[in-house]
Amino acid sequence: MMIKPHSFHIPVMGIGFTIDSPLKVAQYGIDSVISLVDDILIEKLRKIYSEKLEIPYKEISNKVEDFRAKRITSYLNFIQEETEKKFIALKNVTEETTDALKSYLEMLPDSSSLKKEFKILTTNGFNVSKLKDWANKNLTMGSIDVNIMTKIDKANYIKKKQLPIEYNDAHAALRGYAQSNLSSSLVLSAGLNSRLYSYISNFKDFFPDEKGFIKKKIILKVSDYRSAFIQGKILAKKGLWVSEYRIESGLNCGGHAFATDGFLLGPVLKEFKEKKEDLKNQIQLLVFKALKLDGKIVPNIDLNLKITAQGGVGTEEEQAFLLDEYNIDSVGWGSPFLLVPEATTVDNDTLEKLTNPQEKDLYLSNTSPLGVPFNTLKGNTKDVEKQVLIDKNRPGSSCPSKFVALNTEFKESGLCTASREYQHLKIKELETLDISEEEKTKKYSQIIEKSCICVGLGTSALLVNKADTAKIGTGVSVCPGPNMAYYSKIMTLKNITDHIYGRDNVLDEKERPNMFIKELNLYFSYLDNKLNELKTSMDVKQKRYLVKFKNNLQKGVAYYSELFQSQKNHFLDTKEAIIEALEIKQKQLKLISLELEKL
Repeated sequence: MMIKPHSFHIPVMGIGFTIDSPLKVAQYGIDSVISLVDDILIEKLRKIYSEKLEIPYKEISNKVEDFRAKRITSYLNFIQEETEKKFIALKNVTEETTDALKSYLEMLPDSSSLKKEFKILTTNGFNVSKLKDWANKNLTMGSIDVNIMTKIDKANYIKKKQLPIEYNDAHAALRGYAQSNLSSSLVLSAGLNSRLYSYISNFKDFFPDEKGFIKKKIILKVSDYRSAFIQGKILAKKGLWVSEYRIESGLNCGGHAFATDGFLLGPVLKEFKEKKEDLKNQIQLLVFKALKLDGKIVPNIDLNLKITAQGGVGTEEEQAFLLDEYNIDSVGWGSPFLLVPEATTVDNDTLEKLTNPQEKDLYLSNTSPLGVPFNTLKGNTKDVEKQVLIDKNRPGSSCPSKFVALNTEFKESGLCTASREYQHLKIKELETLDISEEEKTKKYSQIIEKSCICVGLGTSALLVNKADTAKIGTGVSVCPGPNMAYYSKIMTLKNITDHIYGRDNVLDEKERPNMFIKELNLYFSYLDNKLNELKTSMDVKQKRYLVKFKNNLQKGVAYYSELFQSQKNHFLDTKEAIIEALEIKQKQLKLISLELEKL
C-alpha cells in the first residue's frame, strides 16, 4: 500500500464549497470531500464544466427515472476522469511541464521521503526520462471522497404516491456513488440511519477482496468513542468494514455542531488511541463472521484501520501534536481552506466577508432547519435575504430544493421548517395558543429564525461560475468554524500548505488560543447558555443531562491539566498560559456545580 503523501485532508464544507475541490487539489495528492446533498447543483456544475472543457453533455432531467442517482454517478465519473487527466499530465514529465511536478513536491512536508528522493534525482540536473519513470512509480493522487448526511433522507413521491425507500434522498445518493467508477471513501455523518446502513450491503464495491482491498471504503464521522463502536458494530454485522473513524470536535468545527455530552476532543482521541486495537479486533471479527455467513470473500489478512481528527486545528504545532500524541493518520483542515480559491469554491462577496470576521461574528446559531446548532457568520447574505422577507411580513423561503423537507406536522410528505408554507402554518397555529404575549414573541422568533441553508450552502458555486440563480436567489449561507476568526488573508494552495507544515505563518496578528482551550471555551459557553435557558423550567431529565455534561467537562479539564504539565516536546512557549487557563476553568466548574445543586 502506497503511503499517503500528505498528513492533512480537506473535509466537506457546506454543500458547494468543496463540490469541485478534487478537480483542484487531487492532482497534488490532497484528499478532499464532495457533498452529495444537492443533485440539482451537481447537474448544473456538470453542464458548466462540460461547456468549459468542450466535453459532450447530455442533460439528466428530473423526468428521467432515478435521476438523482444518475446525476451523481455522471458527475463523479466526470470529476474522476478530469482529475486523472491532470494527474497523468503532471507525471508525464517533459522539459516544459516540470512546474506542476515541482508544485506537487514543494507542497509536501519537508520530512517527506519523496521530497528527499526528488532532490537526489535532480542534483545533477533534470533527466526527464528518469524523472518520468520515478513520478509514475511514486506519486499518488488525492482521494475523491464523498459525504452523505445520513439524516437527509427525505422520501420522494410521484403524483402523490410515495416511491420505495431506495428512492429516498440519502439512499439515491449512496446508489449514485456506488455505481460510479471511483475507488475512494464514503464519509457518513450526522449519526445512525439503520435503513441506509443496510442498503450499503447491496453494493459489492463496499466489500473486501482476499487481500483486504476495498474499492469503496466507509468513513464514519463521529464525536465520541461509544457512538463509533456502536455504529461500527452495526455495519460489521452486515459484513461492512469501517476503514476510518473521523473524529470531529463537537463544537470547534464548521457547519452543524453536535455538542454530545460535553466530550472534549483530547479525551476522545486518548480513548481511541487506547482502544484502537480492541476496536479493530472486535469489529474485524464480526465483519469476517458476517462475510463467511453470507458466502462472501473473507480476506486472508487484517484490514486497515485509520483514526483521523478535525476541528479547530490552526498551527503546525497543533497538527504535529495530534499526530504524535494520539498516533492519528491525518488531520482535517477545514475553514482556513475557504480562503483558498485554488482549493474551494467561494464567491467574491463571501470571500471578502470571511477575511475580516471577529470572534463574535462567528457564532452557533439555531438557523438550521435540521434542528441542530449551526456554526455560521453574522451578516451572511442568506440571512440578509431572510430578514428582507421577515420585514415584508412574508417570512420563510419558497423552498425550491426541498432537501430538508422532513417535518411532517402539517403534511405527510414533509415540509422544511425554513419554508414559507411551514412558517405560515406554524404562525397561524401560534396565534391560537393560550400563552402570554412574551412567550408568543419568543416562539415567533424561533419559527422565523430558520434559514434555507440547503440552497444557501450551494449558491456560491453557481455565483463563481456565473450561472443562473434566478430561481434560488443570490443569498449565500456560509458555515465556517470559530477558528476562522484568526485568518484574514486570501491564500494560494502553496501558502496554506506551507502554513500547515510550519514553513510559513498565515495567521493574522490577533491572539489565538490553543485549539483545546478554544474548544473548552465553546463548551463552557454552550453549558452556560443551556443553564440560563433551563433555569426557569427544568425537569429531572434535563438536569441529569447538565450534570453529566459538567462532569465530562471536569474530567476533560483534569486530563488536559495533567497532559500539558507533563509536556516536554510541544507547546513549550504557551504551556504556562494553557495551564493558567485550565486553572480558571476548574474554578468556573466549581461555581457551575454549586449552581446546579441549587436548581
